[in-house]
Amino acid sequence: MRPKSKTLTDRELDLMKIVWRLESATVREVHHELQRSDEKVAYTTVMTLMKILEEKGYLDKSIEGRAFLYRPSRPRSEVISGMVQEFVDRVFNGSAQPLLLNLVKNEGLSEEDLDQVARTIKESE
Repeated sequence: MRPKSKTLTDRELDLMKIVWRLESATVREVHHELQRSDEKVAYTTVMTLMKILEEKGYLDKSIEGRAFLYRPSRPRSEVISGMVQEFVDRVFNGSAQPLLLNLVKNEGLSEEDLDQVARTIKESE
């Protein structure tokens, strides 16, 4: 049996985006947000996913009245940075250069996007 992954699945990331946006949320609130966005998912599925996110260390839980209130335990930028690094490690053997070259060549970055990349590089020097 392989160990459980700490990486977010697509569905878990969808839930985290909602919790980050709301800053704190109950299962019912997350379920409602998913229903509004045409994501048809059962309430019990959302409850299970929220529990998994807590176990993985992405959410903290407290009790508010009769419901659990979930808050992000890590900032969005930190989680995304970790996901990008994991992708670079897995796909490009830890080198970000091939990823950047691929994005520049194949993703049709606008002049504005390229200017922002250049500014970011200069700021980090």
